[in-house]
Amino acid sequence: MLKQFLNTETKTNNLDLAILILRIAVMAFMLTHGYPKLLKLLAGGEIKFGDPIGLGAGVTLFLAVFSEFFCSIFIGIGLGTRLAAIPLIATMSVASFISHAGDAFGSKEKALMYLVIYIVIFLIGSRKYSVDRLIGK
Repeated sequence: MLKQFLNTETKTNNLDLAILILRIAVMAFMLTHGYPKLLKLLAGGEIKFGDPIGLGAGVTLFLAVFSEFFCSIFIGIGLGTRLAAIPLIATMSVASFISHAGDAFGSKEKALMYLVIYIVIFLIGSRKYSVDRLIGK
């Protein structure tokens, strides 16, 4: 029994399932950040939003909604997974290293965790259980 837990080989089906779980979980978590921003964007009126890289509040909010809401959904269903990870990597990099640059580690820890997850998803891709796989067949 102990030998089974210490085995370093990964069965392909286990890896495919693990990536699916990771994609769906990170989508669900990120949507809690992206959905309120989408509502703010759709509400119209004066946009009050941070502008950490000087693009303007409206453009920055649009880019955050695109990555945190739409790209999260793409990653969750496995559609253009590696491409969808790029805006999220950029968004989490800005959040980690620019928006929270002067903050204590605990304040930027969540953005850094998301950043690492999106880098892993970019490197591994969507694997077997994805729309990418269905399109590729």
